Amino acid sequence: MALHTDGPRILVMGCGGIGGTIAAHLTELGADVHIVSRNPRTAEVVRSNGIRLVGEAGRRTVPCRIHGAVPNGPFHYVLFATQPTDVEAAAREALPQLAPGGHAVTFQNGLCETRVADILGDPTRVIGGIVAWGASMIEPGVVDKTSAGGFVLGGLAGGDAKAVDVLEGLLCAVGPVQRTDNLLGARWSKLALNCVVSTLGTLNGSTLGKVVKMRHARRLALEIITEVVAVAQAAEVRLEKVSGTLDLEWIALTEAERAQGSMALAAKHAMLLAVGLRYRRLRSSMLRAIEAGKPPAIDFLNGEVVRHGRRHEVSVPLNSLVCDRVWAMSRGEVLAGPSLVGQIFDETRRSLGVVAR
Repeated sequence: MALHTDGPRILVMGCGGIGGTIAAHLTELGADVHIVSRNPRTAEVVRSNGIRLVGEAGRRTVPCRIHGAVPNGPFHYVLFATQPTDVEAAAREALPQLAPGGHAVTFQNGLCETRVADILGDPTRVIGGIVAWGASMIEPGVVDKTSAGGFVLGGLAGGDAKAVDVLEGLLCAVGPVQRTDNLLGARWSKLALNCVVSTLGTLNGSTLGKVVKMRHARRLALEIITEVVAVAQAAEVRLEKVSGTLDLEWIALTEAERAQGSMALAAKHAMLLAVGLRYRRLRSSMLRAIEAGKPPAIDFLNGEVVRHGRRHEVSVPLNSLVCDRVWAMSRGEVLAGPSLVGQIFDETRRSLGVVAR
């Protein structure tokens, strides 16, 4: 494996769909990439056979370095691609190996940058990487990129623009990269989508394509987004358009739309359907975590909305309800499926004033 020894050393924490895809592409560039996986079977397969890419990334196998624990640094970039529930533990393990002036990069859904910054002690060295594509590890060492797309990159608190330049040059191997000077606004916009995509996909026990075909599920999605937008506005967050086009403040329901149907409401359903079908093969990593007996990351998604809602005195009953149902799923008290999504819709019709779907 040829290496550019004068390039940055990169540590990738996590070897699931996102981490495996990024690590394989950067390794192909000739970068000095080291992966850490806590899954012994994944580490064994990748160590022996490399990472096999399928789906939107094409079909090929990339030899990669992988470790069961954090190797000695220093590393110029530590890329966090763990589940959100593991990011703080991963940061405590990996950041001591970060080079002076090096940068931590978070690819998790949710609002994980501040958690990593608290551990690092310097928010100017934290970069947010918003992932606009999906991938899953369908078996140890085999990564299926389920949709095309790229990244949005931005510093948490300004920071070193040159460090973001270098990272952008590397990540272009995976997909197109956009830059933002409003990372918080971009994160909250992505959070709103993840509160729908990940959570409703988990509750339905299916890929996103099956969820968005159900009209009542799309209505729940609109209600969830409406609550997220209200909290973000109360927190004085300037929301960014998703992929430069999807305006969540337009998607959010008005009181009139909640009470009765309209052309605008039909257009919002159509927009959700189009977005959902584009990412129809996406299967929630939260659902996979529950199936593997691991805790779901719901507190980092809808749970963040509930937490910030309390802080800003904004009522978010639906986000609170779906949090409860996902935790009930994880305890085996309810089963995922269309009937569960239907029950949640029926339960919220009166409390949310839902008349038109």
